[in-house]
Formats: sequence, C-alpha cells, structure tokens
Amino acid sequence: MNTIAVIGAGTMGNGIAHVFAQKGYKVNLIDVSKAFLDKGVTTIAKNLDRMISKERITEADKKATLANIDPYTQLAEGVTNVDLVVEAATENIETKLHIFRELDALCEAHVVLASNTSSISITQIGAVTQRPDKVIGMHFMNPVPVMQLVEIIRGYSTSDEVTQKIMELSKALGKTPTEVNDYPGFVANRILMPMINEAIETLFHGVAGVNEIDTVMKLGMAHPMGPLQLADFIGLDVCLSILHVMYDGFKNPKYAPCPLLVNMVAAGKLGVKSGEGFYDYSASRKAEKVAAQFN
Repeated sequence: MNTIAVIGAGTMGNGIAHVFAQKGYKVNLIDVSKAFLDKGVTTIAKNLDRMISKERITEADKKATLANIDPYTQLAEGVTNVDLVVEAATENIETKLHIFRELDALCEAHVVLASNTSSISITQIGAVTQRPDKVIGMHFMNPVPVMQLVEIIRGYSTSDEVTQKIMELSKALGKTPTEVNDYPGFVANRILMPMINEAIETLFHGVAGVNEIDTVMKLGMAHPMGPLQLADFIGLDVCLSILHVMYDGFKNPKYAPCPLLVNMVAAGKLGVKSGEGFYDYSASRKAEKVAAQFN
C-alpha cells in the first residue's frame, strides 16, 4: 500500500494523515471545504514543529511529511488510484453508511475500506458495500501521532488476508495493532465509556466535585488524566454518541448515558472543542491561568 486516502481533516483525520505521511506514504486528505483542509494541514505542521522542538525529527523531515499530503475537496478525485481509504468522519452511523456506499462505487475493486469509528458496527458498514470482505475497523487513539494503540476490528465478513494486511500496515506506522471482534464499543470504549459515565453519575448525585473525582482517579488509580477531563478531551458529544451505540446494541441499562451528560450536550457544553465542559477552556480562563503563574 503506497497511497492512502484519509476522509476528514479534523482531530482524528489530520492525525492519521500525519502518521502515514511521516512514514513516507502518499496521503490524499479529503474534506468538504478548503478551510477544513487548511486547518488540518496547519495542525499537522504545528505538531511537527513540536516534534522538532523535542529533537525527535528534523526540519527536513517536516518538509518531507507535508510534501506527502495532497488536499482534496472532491471525494471522487481524492480516492482515485489509492490502495486504502481510512474514513475519519463524524461518529454518526448514517454519515458513515453514506460515505461507504459512495466509496464502494468510486474505488477500484482491490481497495480496502477502513473506518476509524470508535463504536459503530464494521459489519453494518461493510454490508452496504459490495466488498464486505475488504471493510475493516482501524480505530486509532487520540492524539494519533503520540498514542501507540490501533484497534483492528474485524467485521463478520472481513477476510483473514485484509486483517493481516492492516495489522502489518499498522506495525509499519510504528503502532501496536490489537485485533478485536465487532461488538458495540469494541474493547477500548466498551470499558472506557462506562467508567466515564459512572464518573458523571458520581458528579450528578453529588458524591464529589469535578476536581475531587478526577484527583481520586489520577492519584488513586494512576490514570494520567481524570475521567471527566478525559471526557472533555474526547468531546462530550462523542461520549454520548458512543454510549447510545452501546445501549442500542446491547439493550443493557448499564450503558444508558447519565442525564447530566445528555443535558450538557444539549446545552452545547461539549468540552475542549466548545470551550466549556466539566472544565472551562475559554480564552479568559486560560488568561487567568497564565496570570496566576506570575503572581
């Protein structure tokens, strides 16, 4: 596999494009507007600059990585002459099914179609194509350039050959691929999201405050980030979407999202991306934190 198409230039998409391009693969980065693409490439450049400052790569490495990325606003153009497509669009089942129907019609028969979905059924996605044996889950962790894990999810019809090919490709990226079967939430989110939801329930019922809950989990359980801060980082809307997928898939009340999470998403308090979630990420609060360092 030499040329990869990545659909979506957001947080996950630009991270996936980054790691492929840095390893020498040609990447067609696809999004609906030039503005989104420009923002994604700018993010990649900033992350590469951070790596330069830590002396992990050189300026020449940065230039070579960026030269490997070509932006496209038209899906048909972006998936021409590629070997693999990695979809990293929003975590919405109808959106993904629509994209995969289009990809199946546009891509050559040999092209493998992968989804970065964090919870949605690969079997269901594959079923809307004429190549379910070549549809697979490739769930990268955020931030993609830093995190080692890639969950490789086999749909009901995913072939052994495609699974092995994607496992080897993940290793070539310097990642650690872990094969899992196709059930709601897979492994990472099936375990993580109930923990986050329980932390929100703990806050909802007044057992402790935000900082207290996160401190207990960081210092008591050696988590690098508390569950409420992590939820803000992931996006509360994404957490809610994943919980809905698991609740609908298992029909088990333990996956029902906490009413506080539902209300926060309805109010537009989505975490880091909106400037406020369980914590305040607004410009004024950031300014207060900077000022506090000098007082």
